[in-house]
Amino acid sequence: MDTLELLGHPVRLRIVHAMRGERTLTTAQLCALLPDVSKAMVYRHVDLLAAGGVLEVAEERRVRGAVERHYGLRREGASIDPGAAASMSLEDHRRGFAVAVAALVAEFNAYLDREDADPLVDPVGYQQHAIWLDRDELVAMVGELRAAILPRLANPAAPGRARYLLSPILFPGEPPATETG
Repeated sequence: MDTLELLGHPVRLRIVHAMRGERTLTTAQLCALLPDVSKAMVYRHVDLLAAGGVLEVAEERRVRGAVERHYGLRREGASIDPGAAASMSLEDHRRGFAVAVAALVAEFNAYLDREDADPLVDPVGYQQHAIWLDRDELVAMVGELRAAILPRLANPAAPGRARYLLSPILFPGEPPATETG
């Protein structure tokens, strides 16, 4: 199974999100982070991600006679190869977008189901904006967003830090206007 196919399932994508920040987690810890997903499903998807090279065993230890594995993301396995992304068909994009949105909806519902959820206090946002840009303005804006986001992607999980999901979605809402004369 290639990385595109491995990450093409909402639960597997959520597991990858949970592992970001150089975290190492056990499957039991992942189950606690994904309370809306059955334990059997989390275990099954962790096994698939490990077999597919997205996750690796970072540590093993004996706990009451059983082996407890701590998993971490493999740097080269946790993202889609640019060549594979460039060869995606329109149907691949349709499926990929549906998975991303399904994972986002599930993550947001899991947030709202927490006892401490408070969208008025937490910096929760999900506004959509329609903006008019020419190609140069679009390229400049994407560059500015990347410049703001990329350095923070390297932040490790640490005391005092919370994991946030940032999901920029950008696509043309209609074709460019043409001049009529």
